[in-house]
This record gives sequence, structure tokens and C-alpha cells, in this order.
Amino acid sequence: MKKHTLVLSLVAFCFTVFLVSCQKDNKGDQDNINDEATTQSDDQSQISAQIDDVSSEIAAGLESTGTLAARGQEMMDVCGITFTADSSNATRTLTLTYNGPDCYNRYNRTGVVTVSIPAGVHWKNAGAVITVTYQNLKFTNIANNRSITINGSHTLTNVSGGLLWQLATLNTITHRINSSGMTVKFGNGNERTWQVARQRVFTYNNGLVLTITGLHTEGNITGVSEWGTNRNGRPFVSAIAEPLVIRQDCSFRLTSGKVTHTLPNFNAAATFGLNQAGSPTGCPGAGHYYVKIEWAITNGASQSGLYPY
Repeated sequence: MKKHTLVLSLVAFCFTVFLVSCQKDNKGDQDNINDEATTQSDDQSQISAQIDDVSSEIAAGLESTGTLAARGQEMMDVCGITFTADSSNATRTLTLTYNGPDCYNRYNRTGVVTVSIPAGVHWKNAGAVITVTYQNLKFTNIANNRSITINGSHTLTNVSGGLLWQLATLNTITHRINSSGMTVKFGNGNERTWQVARQRVFTYNNGLVLTITGLHTEGNITGVSEWGTNRNGRPFVSAIAEPLVIRQDCSFRLTSGKVTHTLPNFNAAATFGLNQAGSPTGCPGAGHYYVKIEWAITNGASQSGLYPY
């Protein structure tokens, strides 16, 4: 189970790194970029990464608890999380209490996430739907001490059925995350609504492959993964224009994908998995991938850049 947990943690870690680093580390090269565009991209990347992290941790917790997932194993340990399972009632629960830094010492997390599993539902079965409730889940970036707090709930669906430890045999496992309205509180005290519709497909090809797409359509924008109101009170739509792909045989790195952000005052896009010339590339070994970031602001200004990650 420890090996499986490490795989999930690495997937979550990589998803966080590829989106956040390009916003922070290259700010000196972005003097002409609208500050709101940078902040929106940063907020979206961190919140979506934390929700993905929690979903991976829940899956690992469910799979390690025989009474909840029909697999006889003892509850595992994950950095900064205490797991508690209760199957004494008709609605069984798995509680994740966050009480410290993650395994990579990037975020300090506090708060509680409760998973509710209705009677007769087993996570391993196709179509199993559970409810995930966030109670003041606060994650603080250790590097800059900035924090975001999540409240509310979403459903987590095992569309295909199966458990991730069976992936090499099953070949494909599909999970979906859906929320009609979570609340996000930023460090400046602003509290906003956030809606989520993401699909995570796990396959096995020389190791684990995770493909992430958006499920929602908002107006003429398809592939939407998050939408709602940002910290400045503006409506936003974030879409996965091209599937985000993370591969174990590429050292659990993001190898391709494109994310777009649409707000009333700007549009932005980030294309991943490129070489130094800006063309799609294979596994770079110990070298860099590059992300191309393009911005278009309503006043007609635009800019693009190519950055390593």
C-alpha cells in the first residue's frame, strides 16, 4: 500500500507543480501582464490541484479500508493526514483530518474532509457515488505564507469501477469530480463560489498514465473544468482545451495538455509538453519541458512566453 500511496502523492505533486511554478517563478518576465490574469491562473491552479490531491488521498484511503472498499487492508499513513473510518451506521464515513505539511513540504494543510458512503455503495463498483465535504480545509503555501480555504462539497464517482491497485489488470479506471457550488475564501478575506466538473482517467502504459479533462459546457466554451467568481468578483471560466496527461514513465511529469482562462477583461492559455523550440516533445529525461503561455487583454495588448518546468 505504501508504494501505491507514493504513486498517488507523486501524481498530485506533479499536478500542483506544473501549474503553479510557471506563475510564480517567471513573474519578472511578465511585467506587461495584467496582474489579475496572473492571479486568476494561480488561484485556479492551486485550488484544482488541492481538490485533485484530496480526491487521490480519498481513493487511497478507501482502498486501504476493507469495510469501505471491500478490500481487507489496514488504514495507511499519509504525511499530515489522519484517517478515521466509521462503518457503524447505514451511511459509512471516512474522515480525513489534515494537520500538517504535505509529503513535499510545499503546503501546510489544516481542516477536515468527510467522505459519506451510502448504504449498499462500495467504492470498487462501477457507478459508485460518494459525497466529499470540506470543512475549512485551509492550505497555506509554505514558501510565501499565502492561504486559501475551501468549504462545501462535491461528488466523487467511480465511473468505470475498479480500484487503482488493479490498474495494470483493468487497464482503465475513470473517476469524476462534480460540484454545483463550493466556497473559496482567499487570504484577503474575499469569499467566492467555485464550481467543478473534472474527469480523471487512469490507464496503464509502461506505468500509470493520468489524463484529466473538463466535463462542463459554459456558453460556447466546452471542456470546462472550473467556473464561478474569482477573488475580484468577476465571472471566470477555466477549460481544459487539450487533455492534461501525466505519465509515470516520464518521471510522473506533465507531458501534454492545454488550459484556457476566460474572464471579461482577458483571455489566457497555457500549452504544456513542449521543447525549447516550442514544439511538442517526448520524455525529456532529466531535462526540461516547456510551457507556452499566451495572453490577450481586452485593450488589444497580447504577449506570449516559453518557460521551462
